[in-house]
Amino acid sequence: MAAGWLLVFSLTLFQSLVMNHSSEGPFPSATTIKSWVDKMQEDLVTLARTASGVDQLAAIYLKNRDLYTVEANNPRQLVEIAARDIEKLLSNRSKALVRLAKEAEKNQASHQWRDDILCNILLFTCLFFKKPEKNDTESGSQRIRPVFEEDPVFRRQTSYQHAAVHIPTDIYEGCKLLKASSNLVLNNSREGQPQLLWFLIFFSFLASPWVDKSRTPNKIDLYDVRRRPWYIQGAASPKDMLILVDASGSVSGLTLKLIRTSVIEMLETLSDDDFVNVVSFNNNAQNVSCFNHLVQANVRNKKKLKEAVYKISAKGITDYKKGFSYAFEQLLNHSVSRANCNKIIMLFTDGGEERAQEIFHKYNEDKKVRVFTFSVGQHNYDKGPIQWMACENKGYYYEIPSIGAIRINTQEYLDVLGRPMVLAGEKAKQVQWTNVYLDALELGLVITGTLPVFNLTKEQNGKINQLILGVMGVDVSLEDIKKLTPRFTLCPNGYYFAIDPNGYVLLHPNLQPKNPKSQEPVTLDFLDAELENDIKVEIRKKMIDGESGEKTFETLVKSQDERYIDKGNRTYTWTAVNGTDYSLALVLPSYSFYYIKAKIEEPITQARYSETLKLDHFDEAGYTFIAPREYCNDVKKSENNTEFLLNFNEFIDRNTPSSPSCNTDMVIRVLLDAGFTNDLAQNYWSKLSLDGVVAQFVVTDGGITRVFPKRAGEDWLENAETYEVSFYKRSLDNDNYIFTAPYYNKSGANSYETGIMVSKAVEITVNGKLLKPAVVGIKIDATSWMENFTKTTIKSLHVDCVILDDGGFLLMSNRDEYTQQIGRFFGEIDPGLMRNLINMSLYAFNKSYDYQSVCDPEEEPKQGAGLRSAYVPTITDILHLGWWASAAKCGWYLFIFFFLSADMEDDDFSAALPKTSCITEQTQYFFENDDKSFGGIVDCINCSRLYHAEKISNTNLVFIISDSQLLCRSCDPKPLMQAEKETDEGPNPCEMVKQPRYRKGPDVCFDEAKQYSLYRIHYRFKGEKL
Repeated sequence: MAAGWLLVFSLTLFQSLVMNHSSEGPFPSATTIKSWVDKMQEDLVTLARTASGVDQLAAIYLKNRDLYTVEANNPRQLVEIAARDIEKLLSNRSKALVRLAKEAEKNQASHQWRDDILCNILLFTCLFFKKPEKNDTESGSQRIRPVFEEDPVFRRQTSYQHAAVHIPTDIYEGCKLLKASSNLVLNNSREGQPQLLWFLIFFSFLASPWVDKSRTPNKIDLYDVRRRPWYIQGAASPKDMLILVDASGSVSGLTLKLIRTSVIEMLETLSDDDFVNVVSFNNNAQNVSCFNHLVQANVRNKKKLKEAVYKISAKGITDYKKGFSYAFEQLLNHSVSRANCNKIIMLFTDGGEERAQEIFHKYNEDKKVRVFTFSVGQHNYDKGPIQWMACENKGYYYEIPSIGAIRINTQEYLDVLGRPMVLAGEKAKQVQWTNVYLDALELGLVITGTLPVFNLTKEQNGKINQLILGVMGVDVSLEDIKKLTPRFTLCPNGYYFAIDPNGYVLLHPNLQPKNPKSQEPVTLDFLDAELENDIKVEIRKKMIDGESGEKTFETLVKSQDERYIDKGNRTYTWTAVNGTDYSLALVLPSYSFYYIKAKIEEPITQARYSETLKLDHFDEAGYTFIAPREYCNDVKKSENNTEFLLNFNEFIDRNTPSSPSCNTDMVIRVLLDAGFTNDLAQNYWSKLSLDGVVAQFVVTDGGITRVFPKRAGEDWLENAETYEVSFYKRSLDNDNYIFTAPYYNKSGANSYETGIMVSKAVEITVNGKLLKPAVVGIKIDATSWMENFTKTTIKSLHVDCVILDDGGFLLMSNRDEYTQQIGRFFGEIDPGLMRNLINMSLYAFNKSYDYQSVCDPEEEPKQGAGLRSAYVPTITDILHLGWWASAAKCGWYLFIFFFLSADMEDDDFSAALPKTSCITEQTQYFFENDDKSFGGIVDCINCSRLYHAEKISNTNLVFIISDSQLLCRSCDPKPLMQAEKETDEGPNPCEMVKQPRYRKGPDVCFDEAKQYSLYRIHYRFKGEKL
């Protein structure tokens, strides 16, 4: 029956084609082509409508109205409830954080120094955790060996009887400061909050193995809490930093290399709340990059600056006056976006005779700008002038004689910037919530509440100590926040999202960083998470400003598989999350203002519908999947779909859906959809005789996927979570039958083995309320499709006939050589014709960037004998690792340890290089307008080709007939690519900073200290007070 339809449609079209368009005849008229397409449309839609059972399933839902009610989604009410729940969650964590910080300060204030304390008793981790061996003769038999147990919250081995100290690699573990590590009592901190994650103070936290040696045996531990985003943000108020680099001839060679690396490390101490620029100077001063003013210290801008720093060359003579004049002019420029808090100049130089006193008198008489100076390299220049610069301008002086001194000396300035917070006392005791970042202990995406911990002891002269003791942090997993924003009544295209004052999302369905090892903060702007338009820019600004509002508009929507773009109406409703800087929004399409709430009250009906999920029922009603949702706490989770279904069935057989551990509404809904789809399969699909259709399927809002017959379900590759299925989400946004091209296999083998999917949303209206509870469809055998399409056109070599979908992917052709190219983008097959279709506005395209991609690392040349590290394969970090130990006191053994542990061969090293974070460019094509007919000429050098395109109504397809590409090969052969491709840096940062996106910095700023320690009149040498 179905095969008959396919054959009729093919013969109708191409018998007409052969009769009316021989090799000698004229090109078919637009009227003739439209008549062919109208017949195609009739046959295709009849096939899809009849075989899928779209009308039958709608009738089943309407017939069983007594088994469900229609409930309303009130967007304003939903978003306000979710915002209050998030506020409560973060408030509880903040209270725990405040309590812990006070306890830490109390313990520090009452601490009595003990010279006899044993370092090996207090310290649990130094480089990484390893199980003790029988022949462990390490000095200090009293070293603690905690007993670990698997913790369901942390998902790792944890001990609650011990606190641990993690020591950064460049700090000697015998340091007296570490021996005096705080002895806090934290046992009660989790009372009432079983989901409380890590709480950290500088480097103390619950004991847990830091690195799993069984999984990463050659991993070197380079973790340093002082470089984590949450610590940087909590240690000081935002900064406007101008890095001033001496590029005179005297710094050439090793000194210049040290300066470059030092500046790179300095940039790593900045977060998105900071602003920065780098200026080099000799006879004159100039920006090292395209930035001519301070720019936000985000990942992309810092990358641009780092690249420019590596290109700094040394020449000319040192003129501090020119350098500082240029630096102050830029730092005091208030016409551009900036942090408007701490103002800092960081000078990196090898020394000089000049003090530039008149410049400081002119620009910094009020000492509003701190100046920190770094003497880099080993030389005999007079250090007095740059020491004076620092001390005279409320900064500090440091020496960096070798690469081992870089890391610690480029971050100690944070102690100075923390002093105004200490002096502000309780005013500075405000919990700040960070951007999203990937947790170092594999807890996934988290945000962290931070609170500075002050040293409340007094100095010998009775003055209050002005040192920040550390930063206390408490993590909140984004999974915990997601649980407060339930999505399974919103339909797959409805969702919550939340943004911070920088416009970065902390909740969004498109927030999916693909590199779990990335050390960079996850900074995805809302306008990059979605396809930008003017209305979204306005919404973003209002959300950052803490306003509430609602807006309904048409927008472009990228498909789940990122191959297509649809147009859809969306209602955005937003409100502030009180007590935080976050703002929450709810997005609903027009068809999800109502949803079905199942009410199967009779146990007999529940049991009957439950039976349809049993595996022995698959032969009758098709293979069935259920979405892997949290229906009940006691249902065992599994990555295997069949195993998860078995676990669900086993639980339901022994318990009722109203069990206290279950989400009753969710369980009843999945049973309801199971029963309705079973009715469709058994009473309709099973009675059809179908040739050429390899599968029929239905996907529901409640989480059911049913594929008929069973053998087709065994090869089903779509996601069992229906809310993540691309064709399902697209079908809901379109009233047409959606044809989805299979993924093109570049090898040419079995390129269309998955078949061509045709899907349609099931629409019902109950009491005037529109609902789309499911999507049905069929999968067409691509081989039969192509055979019927080409059967009568083999001899028509003078014309090309193709059917494309709305994304420009090939679905059908009369050319034998196209048989293995089904699913391929047409711009790669016939570039000239595709460009004309774009120029004629049949297709439009949208370019966007994926900032969360991963790419293969660039291969390093095998020549050279530099140090190698399997953990951080960049040259800079390799140098750091090798030379940290050379500068760390009593740390020479680390250098030996590195060579003993990192024993990978060159080939092993190359194979082990992980994928790196990168930016990729995406291009999606879509029908630009609702016009149906298009025609024109493809002009080439010595020939031309006529073509005509006609959209197939009620589908997302277009039929195109043209003079054969084989008869006119002088056109531009350059393929038009659609596939995702790697790009160096995405949008040009040099242009983006000219019109920066709206943001707000923190509401408070602590940059002015009324008192200063007596140490201020001295300078710092290698981080020590003199």
